[in-house]
Amino acid sequence: MGLHFGDLAKVRHVITFTLSPFEQRAFANAFSKGIPNVWRRFSSNFLTITPPFAFAYLIYNWGNNEHQRLKRKDPSQYENDQ
Repeated sequence: MGLHFGDLAKVRHVITFTLSPFEQRAFANAFSKGIPNVWRRFSSNFLTITPPFAFAYLIYNWGNNEHQRLKRKDPSQYENDQ
C-alpha cells in the first residue's frame, strides 16, 4: 500500500546522534550567559524597534480619540426640538 511518510526515501551515509532527555541540562548557562545575552540584544535593538511602535501607538490613539469626538452629537443642532 505504498510508502509511509517517514520511509519515502533511503538516505545513506548520514549519521545522526541523539542525547537522552535525562542527560540534557535544560537550563545550562541560562543565568550566567542567557540573561546578559538577552539584555545585550534588547539594548542594541531598543532604538530600532521603539520609535515605530511609539509612532504607531500615537496614530492609533489619535484615531480612536478622533472617532469618539466625531461620534458625539452636537447639542446646538437640537436646541429647538420640542
